[in-house]
Amino acid sequence: MTDITIFYTDDDEDDLSIFADAVESLKKKIKLQTYTGGEKLLNAIFNSPPKPNVVFLDLNMPGKNGFDVLEELRNNEEKINIPIIIFSTSNEPGIIEKCLALGANLFITKPVLMRDITKSIEHALGIDWENFVPTVNNFVYKS
Repeated sequence: MTDITIFYTDDDEDDLSIFADAVESLKKKIKLQTYTGGEKLLNAIFNSPPKPNVVFLDLNMPGKNGFDVLEELRNNEEKINIPIIIFSTSNEPGIIEKCLALGANLFITKPVLMRDITKSIEHALGIDWENFVPTVNNFVYKS
């Protein structure tokens, strides 16, 4: 079984811990790297290894927020193909549209229940990112 490396950034320590617990409960070999802000995530991505297979990104963070990180990664030739999943408390249509326009691959509104968080992560890891094309119809995942 292939190892999967997930990078996740969020300024909320509780959210980082809950996400880590959800990942740990999955039946896959996953390496999780967590970061407490956009600048730290970018530093890790631009100075890897390890290289992430997928990035889960919170939007509302001080300093470099999720939009800034998304734009920076999508404007870099070497990092443009990293799948980026927005993992946010927001579900406002304008924010979702902006994320799609900026090049995010998937949008997940943070679930409340642990089983739904786990299902959301499993869903994201089950996508064939090389062939997945985000559209208005498949961009938002609801657990």
